[in-house]
Amino acid sequence: MGAAAKRAVSDGFDDLPFSQACENNKRPILAILRRHLAAKDRVLEIGSGTGQHVVFFASELPSAVWQPSDRRAELDVVRARVARAALANVEEPIALDVDDDVWPGTRFDAVFSANTTHIMSWASVERFVRGVAKLLVPGKRFLLYGPFNYGGTWTSPSNEAFDAFLRRRDPASGIRDFEEVDRLARAADLRLLEDAAMPANNRLLVWQRFEPSL
Repeated sequence: MGAAAKRAVSDGFDDLPFSQACENNKRPILAILRRHLAAKDRVLEIGSGTGQHVVFFASELPSAVWQPSDRRAELDVVRARVARAALANVEEPIALDVDDDVWPGTRFDAVFSANTTHIMSWASVERFVRGVAKLLVPGKRFLLYGPFNYGGTWTSPSNEAFDAFLRRRDPASGIRDFEEVDRLARAADLRLLEDAAMPANNRLLVWQRFEPSL
């Protein structure tokens, strides 16, 4: 959960780790989700972290069914938050590591992930995008939130500083170039539908899965 996680003081889960960033961005993200999710969609969240996003989105979009996931070592917190929220439209969190050979065997109507590509290696980002495309029902959406570079450069001084911090911590990580991520998506039969500006110099990218013959 990283250095940004701290004890919750305002969300009713006082003894669980809490991300202020999730608290800050959840409503802007929700506005985009409302436009792209349909009633009864099954939504996979990759990298559920503290579980704040999935619990909030599931409470606001009760007609969708939400499947939280994270790496096995990170599941305890999201499991605890999901259990306490006791929402009928949130399934038991599952283990999912983008670097594993085995991904869920079922397809989903949408995949959502927040603040993940910049903490992965580029090889992991490649596997992530290919894996997501295989999970999506044709015609459905992949929504990816986080900071991105454009034209090979940062969009703000704060993103430049954040990128330097990431690379000091792990040289394989760092803010990704939008054009390179979109190239991966297009190679996996994902077509960009929306590139939305978000608070704190972040973006929400939305792709649609299509069949090559269409």
